[in-house]
Amino acid sequence: MTARRPSSDSPLLTARRVVVKVGSALLVDQEAGRLNRSWLESLIEDLVRLRKRGQQLILVSSGAIALGRRQLGLARGVLRLEESQAAAAVGQIRLAHAYKELLEEKGITVAQVLLTLEDSERRRRFLNARATLEALLALGALPVINENDTVATAEIRYGDNDRLAARVAQMTSADCLVLLSDVEGLFTADPHMDAGAELIDRVMRVTPEIEAMAGRSASSVGSGGMATKILAAKIAVAAGCHMCIAAGHHRHPVRRIEEGARCTWFVPGATPIAARKQWIAGTLRPAGAIAIDAGALRALQEGKSLLPAGVVRALGRFDRGDTVSVIGPDGAEIARGITAYSDTDAARIMGRRSSEIEGILGYRGRDEMIHRDDLVILQTDPKPPQPIEAAS
Repeated sequence: MTARRPSSDSPLLTARRVVVKVGSALLVDQEAGRLNRSWLESLIEDLVRLRKRGQQLILVSSGAIALGRRQLGLARGVLRLEESQAAAAVGQIRLAHAYKELLEEKGITVAQVLLTLEDSERRRRFLNARATLEALLALGALPVINENDTVATAEIRYGDNDRLAARVAQMTSADCLVLLSDVEGLFTADPHMDAGAELIDRVMRVTPEIEAMAGRSASSVGSGGMATKILAAKIAVAAGCHMCIAAGHHRHPVRRIEEGARCTWFVPGATPIAARKQWIAGTLRPAGAIAIDAGALRALQEGKSLLPAGVVRALGRFDRGDTVSVIGPDGAEIARGITAYSDTDAARIMGRRSSEIEGILGYRGRDEMIHRDDLVILQTDPKPPQPIEAAS
């Protein structure tokens, strides 16, 4: 355990992109089953302040089921899956309306995005979800995300929004993830059971000892607990994202974190981009390969993206979103990256200008074959690629 992190050093102040997750126990009055509107207004004020200083924001919000079950007269306790789905269908409308009303009063366009576990686990759906979120952020909208409880089956559900928030942070290369909860952070023991439990304010690595400290949720309306938050932390830090667990029941909960309120920070060992590139470079067997000319090689060495104009051949079978080898003019693997096009489409647009892509393929794809953020130059001892049959 370390001394409290100074507020001036908070990742919240330096992050380019922040994901904030709000738990049901904060949004919904547990006794009345109604939206805690005054608290939500203070949170919105916090988010507006972050946006004014140039930070991009994504909000992951629980609360739909908790709001909907009251409207449907569903008793407290564990709901059957179909009851949860029905409650979510009713509650989601009320929740979305509240966010729309409060954010648009501040001149912010809000977008609702519903995701399931499959949307972050299956490559094509992951890419589509990431592209949608990137477009919304580029257009100045604030995405509000929840699990798509109305259609998710038991097999494809997260079951909690902590891990969903971590996957969203991973998906969007966020720098900071804030989990606002009904607890101040991670304690050495369950503080409800052990008066001597101490708050751990910084975790540099999620060890088995850290995992063993996780307890159960104290909330009757939430589905998560400390165990799910630890799982979320493992996802977030592996993606290069700082993660904070903090008590959210106070007004202006995000501002309190910036000002040094008690909380637990999980610290990654790399930035989001660096972590992503480590993952790309570590791919054991790329799906295929793209051969490039000398001009494209110079561009990559200067830190630029790979454009279709510099591609001379597509090798093997690969889909959009696959990791591929980049082969230089001498036949050696000089880089690896995530391709924006399948082998078939790559073969059709290679050697052409980016402005010609739409006319050739019939749709407007990315200008780059591989964007520089998805590309890793192999600095030393590149291994020759394994033989790959040319795409027909």
